[in-house]
Amino acid sequence: MVFRSKIKWIALFVLVLSLASLLLHLSIAKSSSVSLVYYTQMASMLNTSIIGGRGYRSKKLWGAVKPLASLQPYTNSRSNYHAPSEQSNGFIYAKIFGGFANIRSSICDLVAIARLLNATLVLPEIQESTRTKGISDRFKSFSYLYNEEQFISYLKNDVLVMKSLPDSLKTSRKRNEFPTFKPKSSASPSYYLQKVLPSLKSAKVIGLVLYDGGCLQSILPSGMSELQRLRCRVAFHALNFRPEVQMLGKKIVQRLRAWGQPFLAFHPGLIRDILAYHGCAELFQDVHTELIQYRRAQMIKKGIIREELSVDSRKQRDNGACPLMPEEVGVLLRAMGYPPKTIVYVAGSETFGGQRMLIPLRAMFNNLVDRTSFCSEEELASIFGPETTLPLDFYRPPPSKSEQQLKDDWNKAGPRPRPLPPPPDRPIYRHEKEGWYGWITETDKEPDPSPMDLRLQAHRLLFDALDYMVCLEADAFFPGFNNDGSNWPDFSSMVMGQRLYESSSSRTYRPDRKFLANVFNITRDNLYHPMHNWTLLVQEHLNKSLGEEGLIKQAIFSKPTSFLSHPLPECFCRLSSGGEASVHLVKQKDKTVYGDEEKCPDWMSDGQQIESLDSVEEGDNKWDEEIESSELAESNYNSGKSYLDNLIDQDEEMDPND
Repeated sequence: MVFRSKIKWIALFVLVLSLASLLLHLSIAKSSSVSLVYYTQMASMLNTSIIGGRGYRSKKLWGAVKPLASLQPYTNSRSNYHAPSEQSNGFIYAKIFGGFANIRSSICDLVAIARLLNATLVLPEIQESTRTKGISDRFKSFSYLYNEEQFISYLKNDVLVMKSLPDSLKTSRKRNEFPTFKPKSSASPSYYLQKVLPSLKSAKVIGLVLYDGGCLQSILPSGMSELQRLRCRVAFHALNFRPEVQMLGKKIVQRLRAWGQPFLAFHPGLIRDILAYHGCAELFQDVHTELIQYRRAQMIKKGIIREELSVDSRKQRDNGACPLMPEEVGVLLRAMGYPPKTIVYVAGSETFGGQRMLIPLRAMFNNLVDRTSFCSEEELASIFGPETTLPLDFYRPPPSKSEQQLKDDWNKAGPRPRPLPPPPDRPIYRHEKEGWYGWITETDKEPDPSPMDLRLQAHRLLFDALDYMVCLEADAFFPGFNNDGSNWPDFSSMVMGQRLYESSSSRTYRPDRKFLANVFNITRDNLYHPMHNWTLLVQEHLNKSLGEEGLIKQAIFSKPTSFLSHPLPECFCRLSSGGEASVHLVKQKDKTVYGDEEKCPDWMSDGQQIESLDSVEEGDNKWDEEIESSELAESNYNSGKSYLDNLIDQDEEMDPND
């Protein structure tokens, strides 16, 4: 009995020890796990600070462009500018067709025309919203996108603006009793003074219909600098988005900033009309190629294009006429040194080809985001306002065909790029008949847009407005396509012009697509593992595009077609600093394209601004020197420089207008 009792006590003692040991181990494990979690969080933050923060600390990737810091926005009217006369020559109303960039550019031109003709401007009608059925009653055309009150009040010292025609004239307008003009985007001031003004004075009301994204030539005579500055005041101050859009745009930027890293905005520029205009169909595959070719055929029929339907897309690409593909942009950004964790915001309401076009870019940059990454569907829907429910677009299957007809269609189907219909023995699935894919395989005519399609086109204006705000606030901006030579304003060019205006020293890349296409041809077979000399070449080109060299090229190639893409020098002045060398004038065909900005007035001059920028950059020099030294150690720099010089010489021999 005693022996058994001892065994029980020993077992109880062992059990207590085991329990104590278990509790001790659990406590140790808990503390270890907490330390491990804390270590993991710290390691993640450290990794972010090293990888993302390396770019943040380095002026090489995110720093201000010092040579442009002295340029300051200055659109104030000069001494010879007077307030608009209360006795105007009449009213101008307008209908604007086109997308976001066309609308913005056209409104700026309209205000300048109203000032030139001493006319009262009626708020223009945005056709993308007026022809849409069932949008919210809270917004009427212009107010669907922009703030009416802000627009009218800001321009009160420039032009007289009214929300609508007087009631006594509305009936006559409905009867089309007033003369209507359809000016080209390159119309000269003399066109309005000689042809439009007499009709305005006699009829007291004229209408303008704008299709091409503007109604006034980009470069005006030297005596009309005030009209150019007026354009800038309209684009950069008067045209504010309506409050709901502004609030949501600011939320997106705040949520991006909450990540604690700088971000780069990228606009692909893959838009169907642009691709069709320049003949870039063969850069895509199958059905997308056919869609582009169909739109190109429509443009040829309307006289917009006076070229053949089929063109060599690769030649167009080599001439810089086609957008940089997202994959190529990813390679360029990596060559510049942007790490994989860089936040890349993809802007634009339309990316032709869909998300599959962004797959290579997403593989190179993990943090590839867009507006849907920071906004819920409810938040995006809130900017539309209450909309009328549209009837569903019911799917109507095509007429059934006999087995022999299906076989004949298969045999008659042409070669690529037109997609082959499904084999006769396989059923045709519903998804192959809906949307873009459906009509191509059945008919040669694209169906008219449905009511829902028209509504989505109006929604795209608001999506572009949100992205426009984000692009302006981005730490860096990279355009996939701009300055295309079609005389149509484009999203990226508008962003680049306003970023230049608001902050001249911001990092806005201005790539030469023709030059880069030739560079890509060198390493096309080894795209993801290019030679170091190739990387140096890309870095040099893109770094130069940020500064004065990029601005000079922008003045030569972009400004003749879009003033708002390069509002320099009319809308700028230059701060002077005592120790700074004088700016060299750059002339092209006896015209000064850079360096003739007037001196800023005394109240704007503040030497501390440039000095503070110097001190910030000096703090980054040590970090940048370490990066440079590590790069130069990878290869023979002298041989790379010689290789680079040869390529640049070859590029200079090419005519940029080829």
